[in-house]
Amino acid sequence: MRNLFLLGVVLVTGLVLGTEANENLEFNVTELDRIEELEYGFSKSSSNFNPLMVGLTLIRGAGAKGAVCLDGTLPGYHLHRGHGSGANSWLIQLEGGGWCDNIRNCVYRKKSRRGSSNYMEKQIQFTGILSDKAQQNPDFFNWNRVKLRYCDGGSFSGDSQNKAARLQFRGERIWRAAMDDLKAKGMRYAKQALLSGCSAGGLAVILRCDEFRNLFPGSTRIKCLSDAGLFLDTPDVSGGHAIRKLYNGVVQLQGVRNNLPHMCTNHLNPTSCFFPQNLISQMKTPLFIVNAAYDIWQIQSSIAPTSADPHGYWHECRLNHGRCNAAQLRFLQGFRNQMLRAVTGFSKSRKNGLFINSCFAHCQTERQDTWFADDSPVIHKKAVAIAVGDWYFDRAEVKLIDCPYPCDRSCHNLVFR
Repeated sequence: MRNLFLLGVVLVTGLVLGTEANENLEFNVTELDRIEELEYGFSKSSSNFNPLMVGLTLIRGAGAKGAVCLDGTLPGYHLHRGHGSGANSWLIQLEGGGWCDNIRNCVYRKKSRRGSSNYMEKQIQFTGILSDKAQQNPDFFNWNRVKLRYCDGGSFSGDSQNKAARLQFRGERIWRAAMDDLKAKGMRYAKQALLSGCSAGGLAVILRCDEFRNLFPGSTRIKCLSDAGLFLDTPDVSGGHAIRKLYNGVVQLQGVRNNLPHMCTNHLNPTSCFFPQNLISQMKTPLFIVNAAYDIWQIQSSIAPTSADPHGYWHECRLNHGRCNAAQLRFLQGFRNQMLRAVTGFSKSRKNGLFINSCFAHCQTERQDTWFADDSPVIHKKAVAIAVGDWYFDRAEVKLIDCPYPCDRSCHNLVFR
């Protein structure tokens, strides 16, 4: 076992990487949001791990447009310029980090980097799909690569405020202000572009993908990549709907309704249209979905949250899949089956792509060890980076769905203690 170095992730401790196949990532955490803190991975095969550090740029013109974080501060992004063959190619990565669905949670959030640029790191690591090294990121290493910081708590989709609590819900305005700023910095001349994101950012990709397409001429190659963003509208272990309650709170509090795709709200309620399963088959722009079949955030926060498990029957299982009993594993297999049903229509389109592996993981494109390394997770011997590249550049049709747990020995599984 070796210690992992996670620069800038100060709230997560005790993370260690196993050295065997089907390795586990163990960490001491108490808040489920911190799963999404694990944006940077280190592979035991990467002896010279030296990540690029990229500075924060605040969007100076955003304030005049009312495009501000929860606390009213300016939003920002990290940009590393492309070069050579990638000089006119752009990769936009939307940061994840959960949501806030009530005044109390949003007030707490605005005092963190998830709600204020005052608390954002001045520099962050660019790894995985953001890496500048060809051996770590073969298809996108020399593109213009941007990480748009997430400080609205509503997947870049809200537009309202709460004056009493001094909260600004301006995610949709942040999205537009960032796109305008990047277009002015050269993105308008892009020959090809990819909008990507992880978790809450992966949901935002699905919500904003067709809008992104409309920013460019028809001749520009535009595609989208959602990583760990396929949040399912599914019952929890008590028969309740924990995630639907959460999403309903976000949609109502943050004024999301008017910024949801009208193709959905024309026939479904706004909360249903915040769920990707009701959107993906109707999207016009090519989309690639990367998702763990046993998404650990959904297991802990949607399927088996403590609120749905008052007697602690799921406590050990939700922290470590190796401690799940047969009945619990059957429940989790049922969740996987729901995920596969959710992508059935989507997968029939040749323009779309899939990489659904049978891992207990969350976010696999920004972590170097799960994106592209000697021991990365694979399906049919293909790593995530190669699958995404093959799809984006039309080298192959990619519809990869893993066999059920426990067959995949290449997983980097997350385990809590």
